[in-house]
Amino acid sequence: MMNLRTIGRAITVAAVSLTLAACGINSVPAAEEEAKAKWADVEAQFQRRANLIPNLVEVAQGAAENERAILTEVTEARARATSINVSADDLGDAEAMQNFAAAQGQLGQGLGRLLASFEAYPQIQSNQNYLALQSQLEGTENRIAVAIRDYNEAVRKYNTTIRTFPDTIGANIIHGAEPLVPYSAVTEGAEVAPTIDMTSN
Repeated sequence: MMNLRTIGRAITVAAVSLTLAACGINSVPAAEEEAKAKWADVEAQFQRRANLIPNLVEVAQGAAENERAILTEVTEARARATSINVSADDLGDAEAMQNFAAAQGQLGQGLGRLLASFEAYPQIQSNQNYLALQSQLEGTENRIAVAIRDYNEAVRKYNTTIRTFPDTIGANIIHGAEPLVPYSAVTEGAEVAPTIDMTSN
């Protein structure tokens, strides 16, 4: 009799464990942590771009007067972009994400205009520091695009997990999970790396 009770309890515990495992106990926080990790990658690439800009501005200081306005615009846009932070705790805040995207979009557009304007200056285009920075910025824009794509995919998986049965049980009852906001550029084309023609005129 004792053996049957012990076996019955063991079976019950195993069944409950399997049920809980299938209800988002582990899958929901795992998906959330994955999305947060991918957001950290996005932030790192935006920070990399911000760190390159002062060097680009330094190299370009000798540019013609009409480029100074664009240099100033890029410097100010960089200051705005780096002053807006979205932590992992803010990934469910659509307004915070929109403000961050807007600031990054303005910076990307200004940077694209600045680099395009330098096509008319052979002395800038022949500067090895400028060429190296231009190459690094192009690479960084591509890394940003990849990081955003990976983040959005992680958000899609997380949002799907918390909304589908049986994970939704654990997501709503145990975790109180809320959907995360995917990153979307608020300026059309802002998520695309600027096209830069380095040929001399």
